[in-house]
Amino acid sequence: MLVETSAHGSGPTPRPAASRRHRHDDAPETGAAFARLTALPAGPERDTVREELTEAWLPMAHRIAGRFRNRGESLEDLRQVAALGLVKAIDRYEPGRGAFESYAVPTITGEIKRHFRDRMWALRVPRRVQDLRNKVRLARRELLQSAGGGEPSVTEIAAHTGLTEDEVKAGAEALESYRTLSLDAEGPGDDDGYSLGDTLGVREEAYDVVVDREAAKEGLRRLPERERAILYMRFFEDMTQRRIADRLGISQMHVSRLINRCCAQVRQEALGLKPGPDGGGPRR
Repeated sequence: MLVETSAHGSGPTPRPAASRRHRHDDAPETGAAFARLTALPAGPERDTVREELTEAWLPMAHRIAGRFRNRGESLEDLRQVAALGLVKAIDRYEPGRGAFESYAVPTITGEIKRHFRDRMWALRVPRRVQDLRNKVRLARRELLQSAGGGEPSVTEIAAHTGLTEDEVKAGAEALESYRTLSLDAEGPGDDDGYSLGDTLGVREEAYDVVVDREAAKEGLRRLPERERAILYMRFFEDMTQRRIADRLGISQMHVSRLINRCCAQVRQEALGLKPGPDGGGPRR
């Protein structure tokens, strides 16, 4: 029992339980409320007691959230995460196992740290890689302290952590990948105004045209001279089938059939298919 000296100097007198002080002013006396919460079955009355406990301990949750400010996340969002951790602590707390504050503080802190680990990456990183990152980071710090400042090698970190060297390399890469770099950002040491996006290659559609032409070249050589001339007039001189028919003195229908047959034959040869008995579609 806490005691205080009497104002009349008659010696120590007991201090009322209600006036007992905690480590923090935001740690209220809620022992009776927790005992009541534990005894109540699920229902509106229990929900009311739970809400009262949440409101009573919310200042402590906000204080813990404040420790993580200026780390790239807004304080309001951190307070929301801390409140979630507080609710979890209230739901899981067993009064017979010690003071609620001793249980709630690590629970809330863990919830905030989990938020940073899972949500603050610009790109979604697998949990396994995040764990490797943390192990490599801690091992580097411990080895730097013990080795007098020398940068530890991959082999040394692997031996210290029990990880393979490939796992250490993956964790080290994740250490540098917490934030993405905008494609609009200027390149390092570049005074010409070029952005990172300007240095990235793009798909060159002309390459597909070259591949297609080379694939069709041999089949075109095997066509009779008249058929080659018809295809040239149609696809390179952009002549209509009517004009081609007038120039060659044949019907437009015949020109259409020749074009379709020649294209099918060249396509089959380019794809390595055997032509059908009539020179049309491939054999099944």
